[in-house]
Amino acid sequence: MDLALLRTFVTVHRAGSFTRAAALLGLSQPAVTSQIRTLERQLGRPLFLRRARGVTPTTIGDELAHKAAPHLDALVEITETGLDEESSVRTLHLAGPPEFTAERALPALTALTRNDGQSIALRASFGTAEETLEGLAAGHHDLAITTARPRGTLLTATPLCDEEHVLVAAPRWAARIGSGRLHRDAAPSLERLPVVEVHESLPLVTRYWTAVFDSRPAVSGTVVVADLRAVLSCVIAGAGLAVLPRYLCDPALDRGEIVALLDPPVPPLRTYFLVVRTGTFALPHIARAHDWLLHAAVDWS
Repeated sequence: MDLALLRTFVTVHRAGSFTRAAALLGLSQPAVTSQIRTLERQLGRPLFLRRARGVTPTTIGDELAHKAAPHLDALVEITETGLDEESSVRTLHLAGPPEFTAERALPALTALTRNDGQSIALRASFGTAEETLEGLAAGHHDLAITTARPRGTLLTATPLCDEEHVLVAAPRWAARIGSGRLHRDAAPSLERLPVVEVHESLPLVTRYWTAVFDSRPAVSGTVVVADLRAVLSCVIAGAGLAVLPRYLCDPALDRGEIVALLDPPVPPLRTYFLVVRTGTFALPHIARAHDWLLHAAVDWS
């Protein structure tokens, strides 16, 4: 059996779409369709059911993918190991949210750029969770950091770390509402303060209110800026309250530039995931960066 047909089949199985598989393989969609039809004729069985959006594997298709994919991934690993012997520097294309990638991931990964015989060159891009996962699925990135766990089999996600969210404001705002540590029934008092957020929909404030107060906030954004580092700067300047990840605001808290307005028994958390295209752990530079970040995240408490 032609290994190229099996490679195309496994890619379609993981992608759930002829169109997406064609983009990953660098082929035209008609070429992918033709290869799948050829393989189906050779096996005498249908491998996919065509749907309005993409394809769904048949039972035979799932069975074949389960048997063939590990061996194809192993062949890729053998090939890439050979390439690494010729060229010790491989380029890793990383994508993720700007603040976490800049403050956490990139500093950790810089250790892999040293000239130690297994160096990695880094290329980073920023985007929303949706943009990042779409780019990863399309083959634009090798490794993604996201707060959304992807669905389907094309992408494989591993929990990286949890991020604690803190409700903060400048000390003068805390003094105005009476305390630097308010109780859980303080939502009405807090809602009198201006709000700094990353989006008009107030995603961080809404998530915090839902988790801590079991309600939606009756507020709107006073300052909206699409970068948490800019949000922190605005809060320090006295623009209002905000919900920020602890890793980002801890230095300002220690310096007394801002204060935590609430100390809930169970603080709201958000989970980050490391995501790759299924099968690409066979590529040594991706596997190495993935494992390195998991190890680094142990200290990101």
